[in-house]
Amino acid sequence: MAQHKTRRAATPHSRNTAALILFGRSAVITLSVVSGGLGFLAGIRLASPDYDPHSYAIGTGALFAVACCAIAFLLYRRRVGKNRQRDLEIRVEELSDQLWEAREAEVRARSLLEAQGDLIVRRDTQGLLTYANDAWCQFAGQSRADVLGRPDTLSIVDQGEIIVLADGTRAHDQKIDTPQGPRWVAWRDVTVRSEAGTETQSVGRDVTDRVEARDLAEAASHAKSRFLATVSHEIRTPLNGLLGMTDLLLDTPLTPEQLNYARAAKASGETLLTLIEEVLDFSRIEAGRLDLAPAAFTLLPLVEETIELLAPRAQDKGIAICSFIDERLPAAVIGDAARLRQVLLNLAGNAVKFTETGGVTVIVEPGANEGAVRFSVRDTGIGLAPEDQERIFRDFEQADTSSSRRFGGTGLGLAISKRIVERMNGTLHVDSAPGQGATFSFSIDLPPAESDPAAAFKAPDLSGQSALILAQAHVEAEVLARRLDAWGMATQIDSGDLADVAQHFADESFDALIVDCPIAKMMSAHGDIAGNATRRIVLINPGERSELPALKAAGFTGYLVKPVRAASLAARFAGPDSFEPVKTAEPAPATAAPPGGGLNVLLAEDNPINVMLTRALLTRFGHRVTTVGEGGGAVLAWSTALENGQPFDLIMMDIQMPGMDGLEATRRLRAREAELKDIAPETFRPVPVLALTANAYAEDRAACLAAGMDAILTKPLDRQRLCDELNRLAGRGSIAA
Repeated sequence: MAQHKTRRAATPHSRNTAALILFGRSAVITLSVVSGGLGFLAGIRLASPDYDPHSYAIGTGALFAVACCAIAFLLYRRRVGKNRQRDLEIRVEELSDQLWEAREAEVRARSLLEAQGDLIVRRDTQGLLTYANDAWCQFAGQSRADVLGRPDTLSIVDQGEIIVLADGTRAHDQKIDTPQGPRWVAWRDVTVRSEAGTETQSVGRDVTDRVEARDLAEAASHAKSRFLATVSHEIRTPLNGLLGMTDLLLDTPLTPEQLNYARAAKASGETLLTLIEEVLDFSRIEAGRLDLAPAAFTLLPLVEETIELLAPRAQDKGIAICSFIDERLPAAVIGDAARLRQVLLNLAGNAVKFTETGGVTVIVEPGANEGAVRFSVRDTGIGLAPEDQERIFRDFEQADTSSSRRFGGTGLGLAISKRIVERMNGTLHVDSAPGQGATFSFSIDLPPAESDPAAAFKAPDLSGQSALILAQAHVEAEVLARRLDAWGMATQIDSGDLADVAQHFADESFDALIVDCPIAKMMSAHGDIAGNATRRIVLINPGERSELPALKAAGFTGYLVKPVRAASLAARFAGPDSFEPVKTAEPAPATAAPPGGGLNVLLAEDNPINVMLTRALLTRFGHRVTTVGEGGGAVLAWSTALENGQPFDLIMMDIQMPGMDGLEATRRLRAREAELKDIAPETFRPVPVLALTANAYAEDRAACLAAGMDAILTKPLDRQRLCDELNRLAGRGSIAA
């Protein structure tokens, strides 16, 4: 309802009446004084025999003067009274206006409180309701008369955490049982003053629809994640057979045509595996399950091994790939090595994909802050336009559609890498221009960790020596020169023109000559133009080993395999040069049997192809294999072998099998072992169980460990990882005698 402003104003009649009353009072007082004075004078005149007319005249004049002054005072007082009256009337009018405005504001505020949909209640210190708006009454299903002066009778089903905001407001969520059913309310509580003291005013909003939508979204996300995990398992199982059998096929005598077909099949399988990993990683990130596992690791081998994984792809394209790790960095650091390797593989893999000439370099150096490490991946590829440099970090995005058709991929690699780096409290940047390559860089904190001094290579002191590096790939030559410069050697780089090389040696002498294989072959064809360099080292790809005898005959004194490891370069310069392979701490080949000879292995696997593959790998490693097709059979076979005095040294257990799965089989096996240990605690040793799973989620791995398994291998099986895990389990002394 509209409110109209009305106010009382003083009328002219009332103002004149007040003035006349004031003037009349003053006039009466004045006339009384003058009359009294005249009467006093008249009395003196009649009573005095010595009446003096002059004195009487003087007295009368004085009295008249007093009368005039009194009249003047009366007039002044009347004017002051009028002014004072006018001021009072103005003040009264102002107060009347303020009172009206306050009442109007109160009416508006009350109308707003009643009209809005939010729930508003006030409670006193005893918890009694002193105010409730219509929305609250409707929410509670009660009238205002029923709720005021009484405590809240609605039941609280769930109380959320109370958060105190910066302004003192208390925020919390409640699930309240109402006549309409359970409802979620988001409350904001503040303390207010009232006539009765302090009260708590609560403003709530019904967020039930929002909470239900969130729950549905989380359920959908969880269902999607489980669906992806199931699909991943179903794809990984045949993919394990595909890649594993292809590896075995490549180990057999093949014609050149068959060899090409087998390699193409393996490359296709590895590409499919990469796509599966990207989709799974993206689903983890979307579900907020990107967890980090910080641990101590050695930085140099992680970077160099990552580069070596990509080297065959780069060398097939005729481009160089190399890495440089600044020696000022600590040897060991603390971080998530697996996630860091994933980021570097994504960035360097993209660089190889989009580079046709030149090469790719991974540079690791100290960051701007203490404990920070900066990683940069540089390429000489197609580059990026400014408008593409932000877009490529979005999900399922590439530089353009033509690039997507030409180079393939899901467009998830950079998006995943960006989120992993952000999870590590870093930021992934790109610096690029069309046709000028690109540099992707990020800095993350990797605190130093204790390292094994024996594992680090010793850098040689090459002070006073010089070297000439001849390489077609400038990026590779720059990395070699930077490493040698750090060791004190003066270096020069040349592209390999024979005339320029001859001129170099004519102008000055070098202690070492480092030559790329194609240039070395040209030099061999033109005779000895290597001057008086005592070390003549040729750089080869793994496929160029057949060229070594001819290069040795041409006068080269040693070789290094690309990409060159820092330890290999140091070892080549540390002692006498030779054509023998450089002895460094490289992983042993995956055909070595574990210490003490072959193991007696029980394989529990229901897929016939995976049984054939795993049996073939274990047999090649020198182990004896017994197979069963389900978990119950594994427990029975283990128990029978134990009773016969021929216990298994190791059990390889698939997780998903018909009947009893691998987890339940392991739990029963461990329970039986606990009973046997109580009988013979000194002689009994538990059998190691190695899980084989196509599930790549962290909770699946945790379930394996909780069931009592010792280690987990994810399908498709990697031959080297399988061999390493078998050797680890055998070497730690947990293999049963």
